[in-house]
Amino acid sequence: MAEIITLPKMSDTMTEGVIVRWNVKVGDTVKSGDILAEVETDKATMDMEVYAKGTVLHLIIEQGNAVPVDGAIAVVGAPGEDFQALLANKTSTPAATSTPDATPASAVNNVSAAAPVSVSAANDERLKASPLAKKIAEDKGINLSNVVGSGENGRIVKKDLENASSASVATTKVSAAPIGQESFTEVNVSQMRKTIAARLSESKFTAPHFYLTVEINMDKAVAAREQMNQVSEVKISMNDLVVKACAVALRKHPNINSSWLGTKIRYNNHIHIGVAMAVEDGLLVPVVCFADQKGLNQISSEIKTYGKKAKEKKLQPQDWAGNTFTISNLGMFGIDEFTAIINPPDACILAVGTVKEGVGVVNGEIKIVKTMKVTLSCDHRVVDGTMGADFLKTVREYLEEPVKLLV
Repeated sequence: MAEIITLPKMSDTMTEGVIVRWNVKVGDTVKSGDILAEVETDKATMDMEVYAKGTVLHLIIEQGNAVPVDGAIAVVGAPGEDFQALLANKTSTPAATSTPDATPASAVNNVSAAAPVSVSAANDERLKASPLAKKIAEDKGINLSNVVGSGENGRIVKKDLENASSASVATTKVSAAPIGQESFTEVNVSQMRKTIAARLSESKFTAPHFYLTVEINMDKAVAAREQMNQVSEVKISMNDLVVKACAVALRKHPNINSSWLGTKIRYNNHIHIGVAMAVEDGLLVPVVCFADQKGLNQISSEIKTYGKKAKEKKLQPQDWAGNTFTISNLGMFGIDEFTAIINPPDACILAVGTVKEGVGVVNGEIKIVKTMKVTLSCDHRVVDGTMGADFLKTVREYLEEPVKLLV
């Protein structure tokens, strides 16, 4: 008996998916566990398994088109079986009606030539000027509208033209404006970008954000990292040190490791740190679980693995689930400081800037020091200013004395 295959929910926030590529064609035989298609979700491109057995009778959704969760995408049944009545009873329809193209972006060019600039001469008949003054003005190329008359009722007379400055001479040669073109390119919004837009808009306009910034002396952290990397099999990054410092600090400040649930506040006993990563289509936040219990080598290895999987769009739902606190680091892009939007369901997110050299006072002496600014974005429904300040103080202590992270 023919069976309609529907799109499953492949992540907790998924509402629709795009059929990136069909792995089968009409007439192919499939069995439970076969990979039917590659589907772009709001987080990654994932393989979709089929749990039916039979022949592919119809592919409802073309490659490149979107379909809502539980929407019909294919029909499987016995060879030659009539499935039209089955389709007629299925009410789900694709979310997108755009025709798939060889490329996902549809370029539209609107071209318009800029019209030459035209200048209309002043109407001398409306000006109060004597006939002689008009004749002199015409011969000398003087614009009468720029001349102040000294005659009766402001009438322009001969002597006014004799006193006219060169600024009153009308410019008759006009250069045509360069002819340019207006153009633009439009692309379809990816599933990832749709989710980023929806979630961060909800966060920004629902959670009352406030921000706390501190500057941290990173001299000892830089030196410690260099020493670690001389003996470590895994290269420790500055971000790895920040992740570890935050994880340990969260153990001392559980009110930061929390979530707003409307009628309740959840204080998490476990520490799962999300690490924001930029990918081609937007932003992914894989999670280092139980980060406070892991060493720097393990943290570094996990983050590097997540980074590779993120670029290859191979992150799985379990990789980005369960964050209790998030770190966003733009320091590697030369950003001194910035503010980040809270990543739900967290109550806080830490924005990390670059490590740079500056002039500071150390033990009463002016020296060149390495510093880094970090900004904590807080949900004021859960976290107050003093709570955030105490947390940042602890983070700073760990990064300024990184040996404390190892004991």
